[in-house]
Amino acid sequence: MRTLIFVALLSLAGCSANSQYSEPWTVRSVKQSYDARDACLAKHAASYAVDGSDASSIGRTISSNCEAETNALIATSNRHNDPVVTAAIRQDTDFRATGYVLKARGQYN
Repeated sequence: MRTLIFVALLSLAGCSANSQYSEPWTVRSVKQSYDARDACLAKHAASYAVDGSDASSIGRTISSNCEAETNALIATSNRHNDPVVTAAIRQDTDFRATGYVLKARGQYN
């Protein structure tokens, strides 16, 4: 009986292996897309460091300046064109852009 339980647990552990790593090139391309988008956001946020406007409105402006990088990120990470995933990535881009503006102003650690 113990052997049967051990074999069952061992086979279940093999099934629970992380499936996202079955295609490591996909993981690598998604990471590169994230890095490219974040680099674009940081580069554009630096020019708004002295601007006294609302950080969230500037963040939306910056995210629209990095639309090409955001679209590349959506294309690599959302293979099934799920609109919920697309909306979440766009919302995350706005959030990160606002964070980069605050960091450039020295208001965010």
